Amino acid sequence: MKLVIRNGTVYDGTGAAGRVTDVAIDDGRIAGVGQLELELEAEEIDAAGLAVAPGFIDIHSHSDYTLLLDPRAVSAIHQGVTTEVVGNCGFGCFPIRDAGVARRAIYGYSDELPVTWSSAGEYFDVLDAAKPAVNVLSLVPNGQLRIAALGVADRPAAARELAEMQALLRESLDAGAWGYSTGLEYAQEQAATEDELTALATHAPFYATHTRRRDDGAADAVAEAIRTGDRAGVRLQVSHLVPRNGIEESRRCVALVESARDRGQDVAFDMHTRTFGLTNLYAALPAWALAAERDELVRILRDPVKRDEMRPHRSILSAGNDWSRVVLLDTDIWPEYARRDLASIAAERSQEPLDAVYDLLLGGLDELERLMVIIHAYSEDQQREAFAHPLCMPGSDATTLAPDGRLAQTFFHGAYTWAAWFWRFMVRDEQLLTPADAIHRLTGQPAERIGLSDRGVLREGARADVVVFDPARFVERGTVYEPNQLAEGMRHVVVNGVPTLRDGRLTGDRGGVVVRR
Repeated sequence: MKLVIRNGTVYDGTGAAGRVTDVAIDDGRIAGVGQLELELEAEEIDAAGLAVAPGFIDIHSHSDYTLLLDPRAVSAIHQGVTTEVVGNCGFGCFPIRDAGVARRAIYGYSDELPVTWSSAGEYFDVLDAAKPAVNVLSLVPNGQLRIAALGVADRPAAARELAEMQALLRESLDAGAWGYSTGLEYAQEQAATEDELTALATHAPFYATHTRRRDDGAADAVAEAIRTGDRAGVRLQVSHLVPRNGIEESRRCVALVESARDRGQDVAFDMHTRTFGLTNLYAALPAWALAAERDELVRILRDPVKRDEMRPHRSILSAGNDWSRVVLLDTDIWPEYARRDLASIAAERSQEPLDAVYDLLLGGLDELERLMVIIHAYSEDQQREAFAHPLCMPGSDATTLAPDGRLAQTFFHGAYTWAAWFWRFMVRDEQLLTPADAIHRLTGQPAERIGLSDRGVLREGARADVVVFDPARFVERGTVYEPNQLAEGMRHVVVNGVPTLRDGRLTGDRGGVVVRR
């Protein structure tokens, strides 16, 4: 359809200052930017007093599976998100050999929607058929590569297994994936060696990594990522760079990235907008326990000897061994412990924290994906410094959700809030970024980083992903314990020329596509 957005303050996504002008859309592309003549055949939107920008790009999303459950992407659309980069942190939906094991590396998995695909190409076809409201690009998740070739194994890959992973990676890239990702803090990937990662990253144009350690030793883990990216000759994105152990370690991590850039390496980073991490409670388990079938896992969790074998496992939940920072979220499995930290739960039960974790898992064995925890980890000072840095982009580190339908009872902090929080905090409250700078971080910068040439900008011929919002009222409403509340202030969202949000309400039309490289 033809559409003209008139009289808005237009930010083109390059970082240039906004100017009051018009934007024309025709046949899914930007037809013009400037003072445009009246066109009788075109529908018009009056954007006076509002900001007009390219659609926002979520460079770090985990919506691989939830977009299949509910392709409306309501939480994202209400924040102006028109493109999601999935397959991050080694989690994702391909390649899959054994769906029962692979589900451990799929955020938002539900038995409601069985996995019927195996390869990247098959997954992309299934996602395309779902007609998502947002555009989707995917990385190749290392967690699924390892599970496909090794199972959930606590050892480095053998030469034959590495060759198999390389073949699966190349096949996925040929099918349209945009790069490669790792989640080295998670059990299914902890045993991957630096040489193994380099041998895989060499085949990809882009490498995003959730590094091996994000508390003690965080800077060393960033240094490993930089070495891997350099040896592989690949663009490197350090995912959610800010560590969980204070601002001095944050500064060391940033300094390593800056030094690598000074040496000519192509490296940048992103950060989510929460002051806490979020993950499954089962992340406390080592790889060999995660690989167990249900009945065997019951025996493992009940056996005191097996519990002692699991205790030394270093997990993302460790939080510097401060279990008061780890909080169980709302759950009808253990309602009496919801919103309480694991230290206090363990004390009430007269147990060590890990024993309490193992018992909580036993109680929710048939619905492990529903036992989620947050890890209080970051300060606002860390956020200010990270997001003010020119190499940092914001990302949701969450899944797309909806307040009704199949995902109404599902939560993932950041889903409803990340872009709105970023705008409120960095532009209005802290005034650390200008509106033009913040929009560039949400649009042109992530587009350039991932390699998109025709999105993230408002220029003639670019794809017509466009948002119109009230810069004074764009704000998040979700909270820690009431996260599923829609952001406010987004007025219109157009995806590939299709109006998806109009006057703050969903139109029912979805224009997203799977973008294959």
